Amino acid sequence: MCDVAGQKKLIGKVTHYFSKISVAGIELSGTLKVGDVISIEGATTTFEETIESMQVDNKNVTEAKAGDLIGIKVKDKTREGDKVFLKG
Repeated sequence: MCDVAGQKKLIGKVTHYFSKISVAGIELSGTLKVGDVISIEGATTTFEETIESMQVDNKNVTEAKAGDLIGIKVKDKTREGDKVFLKG
């Protein structure tokens, strides 16, 4: 949750990127829900993505929490270590 509009909160980091299917593996440090907008940022990565679906252990979920490893479809390449922010 963000208190002020426009703020962003660190919510996880990219652990894998599966280029053939354009899916990022993300280790969460906070809660993420379908419909949330995230920003993925790194040395050469910067883009926003709306979570349309995500998976935990190859099962579709609508919400994931800190400690979960999730997979989400992304529109651009991500890299291991990229930071994932929840947009407010």
